[in-house]
Amino acid sequence: MAKMVERVKATMADQQHIRNIAICAHIDHGKTTFSDNLLAGAGMMSEELAGEARVLDFHDDEAERGITIDSAAVSMVHNLEDQDFLINLIDTPGHVDFSGDVTRAMRAVDGSIVLVCAVEGMMPQTETVLRQSLKERVKPILFINKVDRLIKELQLTPEAMQERFINIINMVNQKIKAIVEDDFQGKFEVNVNDGSVMFGSAFHNWALSIPYMKKKGISFKDIIDAYNNETQKDLRKKAPLHEVVLNAVIKHHPTPATASAYRIPKIWRGDLESPLGKSLLKCDPEGPLAFIVTKVVVDPQAGEIAAGRLFSGTLKRGDEAYMNIRKENSRIQQVYVYNGAKREIVDDVPAGNIIGVGGLKNAYPGETVTIGPDTPFEAITHLFDPVITKAIEAKMPSDLPKLIEVLIQVSKEDPSIKIEINNETGEHLMSGMGELHLEIIENRIVKEKHVQIVTSPPVVVYRETITQKSTEEGEGKSPNKHNRFYFTVEQMPEQMMKAIKENKIPSGRVKKKDRELWTALQEAGMDTKESRNVKNIFNGNIFLDIVRGEVHMIEVIELINDMFEDVMRKGPLANEPCFGVIVRIVDVKLHEDAIHRGPAQVYPAVRDGIRAAMKTAKPFIYEPIQTLRFEAPVEFMGEISKLISNKRGQLLDMTQEGEMVTVMGKLPVGEMFGLSSELRSATGGRGSSSLVDQNFEKLPNDLQDKIIMQIRSRKGLKTE
Repeated sequence: MAKMVERVKATMADQQHIRNIAICAHIDHGKTTFSDNLLAGAGMMSEELAGEARVLDFHDDEAERGITIDSAAVSMVHNLEDQDFLINLIDTPGHVDFSGDVTRAMRAVDGSIVLVCAVEGMMPQTETVLRQSLKERVKPILFINKVDRLIKELQLTPEAMQERFINIINMVNQKIKAIVEDDFQGKFEVNVNDGSVMFGSAFHNWALSIPYMKKKGISFKDIIDAYNNETQKDLRKKAPLHEVVLNAVIKHHPTPATASAYRIPKIWRGDLESPLGKSLLKCDPEGPLAFIVTKVVVDPQAGEIAAGRLFSGTLKRGDEAYMNIRKENSRIQQVYVYNGAKREIVDDVPAGNIIGVGGLKNAYPGETVTIGPDTPFEAITHLFDPVITKAIEAKMPSDLPKLIEVLIQVSKEDPSIKIEINNETGEHLMSGMGELHLEIIENRIVKEKHVQIVTSPPVVVYRETITQKSTEEGEGKSPNKHNRFYFTVEQMPEQMMKAIKENKIPSGRVKKKDRELWTALQEAGMDTKESRNVKNIFNGNIFLDIVRGEVHMIEVIELINDMFEDVMRKGPLANEPCFGVIVRIVDVKLHEDAIHRGPAQVYPAVRDGIRAAMKTAKPFIYEPIQTLRFEAPVEFMGEISKLISNKRGQLLDMTQEGEMVTVMGKLPVGEMFGLSSELRSATGGRGSSSLVDQNFEKLPNDLQDKIIMQIRSRKGLKTE
């Protein structure tokens, strides 16, 4: 092992010989077994254990459930034509509840290996991981896994197998074409002839690609014969998986410098002509420091380890560093490279590598670390929002301080979990992607962090919005009656909401003249003059200041921004988050004396003013809706459609292939609790469901008042 670390260190400095990659796929398509075999091939674990040891599933719950929950990083050295190449690999989860981990891993890598099961073909989550990969301009290559099942279970002829492969490849390429940006059309598709498509069985540890078959003189017939003669064990010697896959990675995935040239303009909005900008584009180890944290792991011995990608500069032990989101200085205490699942301490690491860093106190995933204050990387945005919440309390009052500590840790380790800490009531809220997501986190708090907890039944996170322009200005008076604020609100056009969601319009407070933002707003349909008045874009809502001739405005604008954000977090109907609202401040009357217009006066006035305006604009509750894909044997078709209609759902599509039926349905999340157990009992345990998409739709009129009352009474608000 020591020898391996020496080889890793020797290769780290030569960027031509580094590849940063992630493995991603739909759940149960074989990612972790596949990663095990790559490790075994690189001599990092025994071949006998590969595929059964699941080295990269560190947590007990991952082993118990047989799924990957956390992404895991590992570095290995692969020799091709007598040259050593350093492969930094991240194994990511496939279950949609953990898709946040995939998005964060994509920020750190330049290439992805997308696994698709030969029997199941392209699945909803395959499309999601492709979307996540291409959104970060990460180049995919394709591995068609579980080919042994085509031979043994389906007993296909070589011709039928080829037809199936061609179908899968065409579907993957169609999706890539549909998702990828115009400038990259034709550059990211996969091609069977050049080896960017591979076939194999991670379980039996063999793989093939067309170039490899030509070079070694192996055909599909040899593979089928091996299975028929029960000699498939020999295939791993003839066509070892790690060799075929890592050769393809080296050939088709870009070096860090090549990838930085086209990835940086997308993921970093700073000035590309500045010293840091130039260094980032070249991935220059001599340039200024830029490191992005993509994952935080709390190690009992070493404390918090921030794993991530070094895009520029060289990171040394003992260096001073600055965290741009937390706005505080820090010192690098340790620098680690990954050696399989173990971390090894090194003195320094040059740009282009995936590493671990100790000493960054309170860093969250998405944090940008530089020498001094600088432009941070784009926020890592997730495809889906948390829509299910549970209240969580400590069983023993004496555990309360420890629980708060543990919840803060949990939100760092998995930023797709939103934690709200309420010190007054001791009841804290935890929001996640789905029931499984919250269940896993609860188990970890109890088993790994050793805090006994009590949780409430899960509740749904709704959204509030308005459906027309406010009919009158909302007025807010300060408690001392010396300041008045006047607001109007209107509904945001669909096109603008879409542009914010796709990150074409960047979110955040507007501090300076931002021409890029103005252009983006105008492209989404906003008037040129209006776009200059935008002061804040927060959670899909926009705030404009159109007050003229008030000299003291500049002193209170940050306070008004604070309260705009507060009301957008807690709307007027039921304190649920708002979306799609444009708020304008149209007039103010401020006291001459600064002492009479501090936060205590401004906050309540602004909050009341915005809420009053929203109440005259027909506010409505929207509910989260998930589009699900159900699969089951044909005889359960009726049961599934009955299940969907019982849950206030809508049947979108039904297709039958052989003995199986695939049903697409739209269901409100509020009706989905216990869905998986009902689906099991309705289909005799043979049905499965997976998430395709998620959005918010208007809650039916007859349910509006009922749901608002339920939420208000749950939150202890007045129920009038």
